[in-house]
Amino acid sequence: MKTEFEPTILAFVCNWCTYTAADLAGTSRMVQQPNVRLVRMMCTGMVDPKYVIKALLSGADGVLISGCHPGDCHYMNGNYKARRRVRLLKEILPLFGIEEGRVKLTWVGASEGNEFAATVNNFINEIREIGPMEARSMAIV
Repeated sequence: MKTEFEPTILAFVCNWCTYTAADLAGTSRMVQQPNVRLVRMMCTGMVDPKYVIKALLSGADGVLISGCHPGDCHYMNGNYKARRRVRLLKEILPLFGIEEGRVKLTWVGASEGNEFAATVNNFINEIREIGPMEARSMAIV
């Protein structure tokens, strides 16, 4: 009997918006798959690309980075910084043998619990389609 691949997702989420949306989704009992582990950051601008690569090489099948909508950042320009970093990160991921689709950047506001649940569920399904990460088996962490 073949077991279906269940991806593990690590999500770096903004304290001010996406984490609040995740809490709203949970307290509102919105349907979410249980594959995501949240790491609450003060701002997505604090997410160093090294964290993302380390997560992928250490067991995560996908990494979601999610924060305030552009222009709504509590720290003025943190989400713009995150957007630039993710763009560059996606250019170097193939050097590590990692598909760029394993990293996703989204914007989810504090009142958008339904958007958070949909984002998580869609990303898990995208990672399921990609399959298990092959690069991890070759990595020395």
